[in-house]
Amino acid sequence: MTEIDAKTDALVPAWLHLPDIAEMFDVEVTRVRQLVKEGQLIAVRRGENRALQVPAAFIDGDKVVKGLAGTLTLLRDDGFSDEEMLEWLFTPDPTLPGTPAQALSENRGTEVKRRAQALAV
Repeated sequence: MTEIDAKTDALVPAWLHLPDIAEMFDVEVTRVRQLVKEGQLIAVRRGENRALQVPAAFIDGDKVVKGLAGTLTLLRDDGFSDEEMLEWLFTPDPTLPGTPAQALSENRGTEVKRRAQALAV
C-alpha cells in the first residue's frame, strides 16, 4: 500500500474502494486486503480521507483481471515499486497498442508479460 503522485494518479482512469471490490467479488473486505497483501492487487491511498483504492482496470466483474498477478510479480521481481508498476501499466504504448492494463483486460496478457520480462534485461 502506497501513496502516489498526481502524475501517476492522473494516468489511472478510474478507481474502486476495497469495500466495493469485496461486494463485486461477494467476499469480505478482509479477503480483498489479503489480495493486496499477497501482491495480486495494488492499492494506494487516495482522496480526502486517504482511503485505499485499486485501479478499476484491475477488476473484471467478480475477479481480478487474468494475468495481472503474474505481471505484478514480474515487475516486483524487477525492482519496481507499486507506483512504478502503476505508471508502467497505465502509460500508453503505441506498439501494443494501448496501455499494458488495457491489454491485460483484453486477454493479451502473454504480450504484456513478455514486455515486463524484457524490462529486466
